[in-house]
Amino acid sequence: MRYWIGLTVLMIALILCAPWIIERIPPAYNPLAPLAVSDSPNLITRYKLRRLDNNPQACIEALERAQAAGAIQFTPVGNMGGKCPLKGPVRVRGFGDVSLSSSYLASCRLALSSAMFVSQVAKPLASEALRSPLVRIDHLGSYACRNIYNKPNARLSEHATAEALDIAGFWLKDGRQLTVLKQWPQTGDEGQFIHTLFTQSCPYFGNSIGPDYNTAHANHFHLGLRWFGFCR
Repeated sequence: MRYWIGLTVLMIALILCAPWIIERIPPAYNPLAPLAVSDSPNLITRYKLRRLDNNPQACIEALERAQAAGAIQFTPVGNMGGKCPLKGPVRVRGFGDVSLSSSYLASCRLALSSAMFVSQVAKPLASEALRSPLVRIDHLGSYACRNIYNKPNARLSEHATAEALDIAGFWLKDGRQLTVLKQWPQTGDEGQFIHTLFTQSCPYFGNSIGPDYNTAHANHFHLGLRWFGFCR
């Protein structure tokens, strides 16, 4: 009897204190706070990102906040039909002062994850590790209506739903061009930069696949949304 009385009192106390507690939780760790591009890639952030899959309007609003913060430039595209339809995709045109080799189609959540990765990892790492700002990212594309490895009996690739981006290289302000193909085997600062970029991409995506996975990825990082914590 005492146990149930004590438990009831505890529950009432928690309910009464909940508003006070919630106000003091940092937004990045508060599941009720809107997602921000500056949120660290913790479990709460992952939960918020996945929840946006079922709320397209909230996802676009999160992207608009990221754009207002200077972390991404994008334009909504509208639903696309065909064999590989897309619901609510966007066209990513850049990440603040970091340009792209070309714009690309992305699901809303891929655009958000990519903006978080570039602003929180790629840009500061370039300045700190190589002492030159990152100015451009080269990619091999995102949306492609095909099966995995183009095999006829395989399941649809993440690219068929615009939920993956293949990144091939990086340009620095001092003129250096770094590529996954060239720098991955190296052991110097530039090679370490590429390896660190790949390792630190993992918390921002469901899967990060690089050159060590297979020869098909020798020249790029595949950054996709499926699964959780797959990093090879």
